Amino acid sequence: MYIRKIILLIVIIGVLVGGYFTYKVYSVFFMPNTKFSNESAYIYVSSDANFDSVKESLEPLLKDMGTFETAAKKKGYDVHLKAGKFAVKKGMTNNEIINSLRSINIPVKVAFNNQETLEELAGRISQQIEADSVSLVSAFRNTGFLEANGFNEATALSMYVPNSYEFFWNTSADGFMSRMLKEYHRFWNDKRKERAKVLGLTPAEVVVMASIVHKETAKVDERPRVAGVYLNRLRIGMPLQADPTVIYAIKLHSGNFDTIIKRVLYKDLELDSPYNTYKVAGLPPGPIAMPDISAIEAVLNPEKHDYLYFVANVENFGYHKFAKTLSQHNRNKEQYVRWINAQKINR
Repeated sequence: MYIRKIILLIVIIGVLVGGYFTYKVYSVFFMPNTKFSNESAYIYVSSDANFDSVKESLEPLLKDMGTFETAAKKKGYDVHLKAGKFAVKKGMTNNEIINSLRSINIPVKVAFNNQETLEELAGRISQQIEADSVSLVSAFRNTGFLEANGFNEATALSMYVPNSYEFFWNTSADGFMSRMLKEYHRFWNDKRKERAKVLGLTPAEVVVMASIVHKETAKVDERPRVAGVYLNRLRIGMPLQADPTVIYAIKLHSGNFDTIIKRVLYKDLELDSPYNTYKVAGLPPGPIAMPDISAIEAVLNPEKHDYLYFVANVENFGYHKFAKTLSQHNRNKEQYVRWINAQKINR
């Protein structure tokens, strides 16, 4: 009888200990441990992050940091971190959170357009992925990479086709640039390269022309007509005489791309610069901005006409008046000059 009582006591103690152990395991690994009300929350783990910085990011999201830390150490996550963007969903357990942080790196959408310089592009991209603007600019200007792929510092911006792309947040500067080179070659397929060849242009020259068209008009439906004007000028050896290239030359000369210039003055046309298309025939050495795809397509598929001139249409703002002869253009220009003087726009 005494032995039976001892055995029963041992069994009861074993059950209690086992139950306690099971509860502890359950509470550490399998009990919901989130405290936010949204369906999901996101954390970003940098490439140089340590476990403490991950805990700091998770602190506002979890009910019990102690159980998470215990679970993470048991699963080895504290010493095997993964960089990237990760989701923590409402009601997740520590086990599920750790599995998410270890293996489900969520892509981010990266979008860019209309940047005038590599520095502006780097600033835009650094707001969307882990790479900072300094490392991005350094990668963008890598002369070895540029030369190996048919670019130079003047044409480097043309490699970046404006669009929306999926990247992992922890993409490096070199990783971003390599991906953009692939997207560039994907964009410049055989059909587009053949269209450029028919026009007597290389893809890089098309982008340069498109950047001018893009700056001349924000109206997508007018861009093929504007492209036709510049291609007509180029075809007959007439200087492009594009005001946006002069504005770019002024900004480049001053080193200040934040300058706002609403009116090009006659004195500006004397600036010595390869981007001053009033003084230098042909295309400038590189794009004056990152053109929209619509501007590139406008150059590849220009409107066929005999126009050689155009000026802003003050009767239909945003659009232009086109002319085939200089005398007709000068009449159109007089109306524009009267309007701009009335607005007292001197610069």
